[in-house]
Amino acid sequence: MKSKRHIYLQMKSLEEAQAIFFNRFCLDRYLQQETIPTQEAAGRVTAEPVFARFSSPSYHAAAMDGIAVRAETTFGTTVDRPKNLRIGKDAFFVNTGHMMPEGTNAVIMIEHVVTLDEETVQIESAAYPWQHVRKVGEDIVATELILPQNHLITPYEIGALLNGGVFDVKVKQRPRVLIIPTGSELMSPQDLTSDTLPPGRVVESNSAILGALIGGCGGEYVSHPIVPDIFEEILNAVREATTGDVDLVIVSAGSSAGSEDYTASVMAELGEVLVHGVTIMPGKPTLLGVINNKPVIGNPGYTVSAIMAFEKFVQPLISRMLGIRETHRPKIKVRTARKMASKLGIEEFVRVKLGRVKDTVVASSLPRGAGSVTTLTEADGIIRIPNHVEGIKAGEEVEAELLKDLSQIENTVVIVGSHDNTLDILANQMRVRDYRFSLSSSNVGSLGGLIALRNGYCHAAGSHLLDTDTGTYNISYVKRYIPNLSVKLVNLVYRQQGLIVPRGNPKGISGIQELARDDITFVNRQAGSGTRILLDYRLAELDIAPESIRGYDQEEFTHMSVAVSVLSGAADTGLGIYAAARALNLDFIPIVTEQYDLVIPEAFLEDEKIQLMLEVVRSDRFKQLVDQLGGYDTSKTGTVFASL
Repeated sequence: MKSKRHIYLQMKSLEEAQAIFFNRFCLDRYLQQETIPTQEAAGRVTAEPVFARFSSPSYHAAAMDGIAVRAETTFGTTVDRPKNLRIGKDAFFVNTGHMMPEGTNAVIMIEHVVTLDEETVQIESAAYPWQHVRKVGEDIVATELILPQNHLITPYEIGALLNGGVFDVKVKQRPRVLIIPTGSELMSPQDLTSDTLPPGRVVESNSAILGALIGGCGGEYVSHPIVPDIFEEILNAVREATTGDVDLVIVSAGSSAGSEDYTASVMAELGEVLVHGVTIMPGKPTLLGVINNKPVIGNPGYTVSAIMAFEKFVQPLISRMLGIRETHRPKIKVRTARKMASKLGIEEFVRVKLGRVKDTVVASSLPRGAGSVTTLTEADGIIRIPNHVEGIKAGEEVEAELLKDLSQIENTVVIVGSHDNTLDILANQMRVRDYRFSLSSSNVGSLGGLIALRNGYCHAAGSHLLDTDTGTYNISYVKRYIPNLSVKLVNLVYRQQGLIVPRGNPKGISGIQELARDDITFVNRQAGSGTRILLDYRLAELDIAPESIRGYDQEEFTHMSVAVSVLSGAADTGLGIYAAARALNLDFIPIVTEQYDLVIPEAFLEDEKIQLMLEVVRSDRFKQLVDQLGGYDTSKTGTVFASL
């Protein structure tokens, strides 16, 4: 088939798309039922109401260890008028759970019984009828309803079913979902035969992610072999899938507007396209349709978009098939640490890191790339920006949907400022030392970190700001930007900063003076970062105009991003730390050894999580792990060298 680009002419809002799609199917009668052993029923949904066959308990049972008696025979007993009872006639020894002997209706606890001899016991208080006795049917009465229809069975309810004499239960079959991964660039993990991917190839991971999500919401999945970007092969795969014994088909990738995105054409030829394009980000290319009366979803290929489309369409569809309520994540009020821009007409779901600073939960946005799955693994929550606003202002109170437990967010140290690879080690070692605590770092540059401290949006700032007049680090900037805040400056590391170049240094770069050459493309750090300040200082010393450097305006927010730009060939060099160059097997030209500190307000120093962080920073194990990265000096790590 000739390639053709699809243009989103009639995109729908999320609510419109969901209504069109869900209302097309009679979902409440969609699934067959099956009978399974009760012991295997947890997580399944009842296909009909379940009634008790037995009462529970099915006999009057002792609820305490002691003696069973007829209460009426003990009336009038007091400490002053104790009563003797004959074992086997007036009283019977019982243990918890034992059937009550015939004619008895109360239990006296063993600690309130005095044994006089082998045949006689004495009591000093009267019992009342049904004292410490579980009567027949106290928990469950035969024929009463245990579980209604369309009920998600929990592990606790397995016991209720068994105690009620229900040993088999009718449940709805799990919705069967077939995932068809498409893309000529894809490779199955099982097909990789070396430690590196062939050029232009990508590991097919969406099927595994979507499959796990399907299992988590009550379905089961089958993964189709990878289908290349060939119209006829995709057509045949979808035709076969929609005539098989599955309830839902997901075509992974190929739903966008590219010349080799065939899913819309396949769906139009085999059935009906209901929606092509939803006004959400990530997830805009989502495709919804019907073939052979079965729902078919064209999921975007980018992983984050695929997950978002799943949560908004597949998960609620499965819930409707099963006849159960959708689960919704808890939400809390947060304040944004910085502005979050957004496009009018697009509803955006922004992944954020969260942490409580004093009385406020602060949200820092993560990168928004639809293919960056790590933004979900790192995210603590999601902020939804409506389609009628152009973004959220810094410091604005908004609602965040939680991806992690609130207690974890409460116990998170929030560090904002300059990027350094040692922060990842610090975060991991904190979890090793005490699993209750974690660390979240956001990379906004050293100046951005100090401003975040001033605004009360973090517990500490990572900073390596060089005072070009004195040659010292951080102190003058702290005095200038947060003069009213009492802080401690704690050294994290000294580190080598220099030019990262490809292996073998093919351009023969020897130092910053080479950056103005016509044959060199540079990648810079963002304005406000300590690395940028260092660069500008050295350029001024060398009388080099920034505009004469090709790529000076090309900015990255981390040292690893600079190293990746060099590795990929997007740049010939960039200023960064040795550890980043070493991590990617690149060469390095040293420029300076700089001081990287944590700026911590004194008000937080007694906080348990800050105490743990400092304990880890000063530990031998942390220093050993940092030294292994290369390019670091830990001789002063953990030292408080200034109180301001």
